[in-house]
Amino acid sequence: MTQTPLAALSQALITGGVECIDLTNTLSPDFPVIVLPAEFGQCAPFRMEKVSRYDDNGPAWYWNNISMNEHTGTHFDAPAHWVTGKDLPSNTVDAVPVQDFVAPAVVIDISDEAAADEDFVVTRAFLEDWEARHGKIPDRHWIALRTDWYKRVGTPDYLNLKEDGAHSPGPDGGAMDFLVHQRNCIGLAVETVGTDAGQAFHFDPPLPAHSILHGNGRYGLQCLTNLDKLPTFGALIVACPLKIEGGSGSPLRVIALVERAQA
Repeated sequence: MTQTPLAALSQALITGGVECIDLTNTLSPDFPVIVLPAEFGQCAPFRMEKVSRYDDNGPAWYWNNISMNEHTGTHFDAPAHWVTGKDLPSNTVDAVPVQDFVAPAVVIDISDEAAADEDFVVTRAFLEDWEARHGKIPDRHWIALRTDWYKRVGTPDYLNLKEDGAHSPGPDGGAMDFLVHQRNCIGLAVETVGTDAGQAFHFDPPLPAHSILHGNGRYGLQCLTNLDKLPTFGALIVACPLKIEGGSGSPLRVIALVERAQA
């Protein structure tokens, strides 16, 4: 009897031929959130309040009340998050087709460039050169930008705020047009606090990752970890946001399925 693809995957998970890698930062009150200019509303950090923990308020159970912004911690951006996606169908987290929550990834390593220049900009020319060396970016993949930025978590260098705003790497408009319209990406996945570069307010167009991704019904994943543990091609990302009615985004647990390297 021929083994089905799903049965083969199940067996590989059981035997360890496929491993699960956690791409999620721990959600805690200390985890930083994006900071916007003072004239705008701000993203609320994670808060947790104990209801009971085997005490007078609940002798046999432990639970907490929690609150946060939809875009706190490792989180998912739906098209409705940005004005360019506000009129698209199925644009909120409760309406996104569930098959889009499971998709392969291509990992583009810009960690050396980001280490040398915290404002490194990914351009179309950079991506075309990358493809010449690594192969064409496949259709309907997450584009995962590996910057090793997650290693800054717990330090001021993660948000990297300075007098003129945040400084972090990201794509320009030409890169996003290429990834969305020429490579049909499902979305952009990053280790930084936002899919756009820290100084992308000054780009033309401003904030091109948000504008172009969401205006074309694509998604964002932010505040990831461990992209350095994924292969360039071959990982499968599972990213299921909470089913919030009319939600623009959601914190979530993101994992990657990766074939274990043979000894």
